[in-house]
Amino acid sequence: MIKHFPEVQADPGVTRQVLSDSPDLMVVAFRFQAEGAEGKLHKHPHVQSTYVESGHFVFSVDGKSFEVSPGESFVIPSNAVHGCKCLEPGILIDTFAPRRDDFLMSNP
Repeated sequence: MIKHFPEVQADPGVTRQVLSDSPDLMVVAFRFQAEGAEGKLHKHPHVQSTYVESGHFVFSVDGKSFEVSPGESFVIPSNAVHGCKCLEPGILIDTFAPRRDDFLMSNP
């Protein structure tokens, strides 16, 4: 069954939209609308894979920083402290295993 999820504010200048989900996996689009928008440092028990659809970002994962551009992807381990800063507006596609139930609760 196809579900449609609304776009919600994640952080200032950043929206989040769940694209698909199951108990074991979730796909989410994060749209960064302006240079300087941030995904604040945080951690969660889910393994996360991030694919850069568009834009340019600098990520911090467990204190190590690196830049990513369209077509690049990487994995963030469970409980790693991570966040990003937008250098050029764009879209990140994140997958989470298992699903981020907190994202479903914050979708009206």
